[in-house]
Amino acid sequence: MDVIVLGLMLLSLTIWLGLLGFWGQFWRTDQQLEVTETQLESLPVVCAVVPARNEAELLPTSLRSLLLQDYPGSFNVFLVDDRSTDRTANFAEGVAHALGKPQQLHIISGVSLPPGWSGKLWAVEQGIKSASKFAPDYFLLTDADIEHDPGNLRRLVAKAMQEDLDLVSVMVRLRCESFWEKFLIPAFVFFFQKLYPFRWVNNPNNPTAGAAGGSILIAREALEQIGGIQVIRQALIDDCALAQAVKKSRGAGEQRSRGDKGDKENNHAQSPMPNPQCPIPSQGRIWLGLSSLTRSLRPYDSLATIWDMVARTAYTQLNYSALLLLGTLVGMPLIYLAPPVCVILGAVWSNWAIALTGILGWLLMTFAYYPTIRFYKCSPWFALSLPAIAFLYTLMTLDSALRHWQGRGGAWKGRVYPSSDNL
Repeated sequence: MDVIVLGLMLLSLTIWLGLLGFWGQFWRTDQQLEVTETQLESLPVVCAVVPARNEAELLPTSLRSLLLQDYPGSFNVFLVDDRSTDRTANFAEGVAHALGKPQQLHIISGVSLPPGWSGKLWAVEQGIKSASKFAPDYFLLTDADIEHDPGNLRRLVAKAMQEDLDLVSVMVRLRCESFWEKFLIPAFVFFFQKLYPFRWVNNPNNPTAGAAGGSILIAREALEQIGGIQVIRQALIDDCALAQAVKKSRGAGEQRSRGDKGDKENNHAQSPMPNPQCPIPSQGRIWLGLSSLTRSLRPYDSLATIWDMVARTAYTQLNYSALLLLGTLVGMPLIYLAPPVCVILGAVWSNWAIALTGILGWLLMTFAYYPTIRFYKCSPWFALSLPAIAFLYTLMTLDSALRHWQGRGGAWKGRVYPSSDNL
C-alpha cells in the first residue's frame, strides 16, 4: 500500500513540476493591461455594446464609468435592453442625462430571442448592428456589471494599435470582499489561467485562444472577417469562442486582401467604411491579460452564488464530454488532494518519504497559487487552502454535468440553455 501511495504522490509531484515549468507560466500575474503605454498616434472610432437584462441596480455605477472614459476620440455607447422588467432603460437614460451626455448613449429595445441564439449574444448582435451605422474601427464588448477605470478604453485602444492586435481582452478584477469570495474567487482566476495560459494566448504562433467577456475590444474588420457574432451565436462560453474564431482566422484576412478584390468592391456599398486615419490590425492576433483597476460589481457573497456561477458552464467547458468529466474527477484529486492526504498518511504510517513528498507537492501548489492571492490582496494563508478549494470546484463541475443531464444546464437571467447541439 505504501508503494502505491508513494507512486501516486510522485506522479502528482511530477505533474506540478511540469505545470510550473512547462505550462505557459500560467501562475504568474505579469500580463496586465495597466503597464501599457497609452500614447495614441491616431484616434479610432469606438462603439461600446452593452447587453443588459435587469441590471437597473448596477447601471448607475457601470454605465457611468463607461460614459466618463477619458478616451479623446469618438466614442458612443449602445445599451441593449434585453427585455428587462426592472426599468433598466429608464435608469440608463437617467445616468446619461445626469452626466450631461444623452447624445453619447443609444438605447436599443431588444426584440424576442430567435431560435439558435443565446440571450446575451442576440443582444450583442443587435447592438453591433445599430453601432455599425457609425462605421467604428473597434467595438468594445462589455457587460453591464463592469465598472471601468477612466483610462480603460484608452489603454485597450493603445494596446491594440501599438501591438497590431485584432482583439484585446482583460480579466477584470472580480469582487473579492466576503469570506466566500476571498476563499473561491481568486481560484476561479487561477483555474482560468491554467486553462488558457495568458502567454500562450498572446503568442500568435500558439493555437491557445481565450478572452474574458467583461471587457473585449475587437477590430470591426476582424469581426467581419470571422463572419460576425452569429458564428458563435450558440456559445455559452462566448468570450473564449470569439477569441478562438479570431485567432483561427490568422492568415485568412491577408489571403482575402490579396485575392477576392472584386468581391470587396461589390460589397463596398454594403459595408461601413473604416476610419482612414486608423489602420486596422492584421488578422488573428489577440491579447489577454489582467486588470487591477477595472472591476466587476457582481457580488458572489455566498457559497451558493459562486457554486451556481461555476456550475452554469463548467460542463460546457468540458464540451459536454463524459470522458473529460471522468478525467477531471480523477485528475483534480490526484493533482490537488494527493499532497495533503499523503502528508497525513505519511505521518500516521511514520513513512517520511510519503510525508515529505506530500509536503513538497503542497508547497509547489501553494507557490503557484500565491501570486493570484497576492494580486487579490487576500491573506497568504488562503494560498495553503488550494486543495480544499479544488475539491469544491470538482464538486461544482460534477453538479454542472448533473444539471445538464437534467435539462437545467446553462441557466442565467431566467433562461435555460441546452447544449449547442440542441440550440
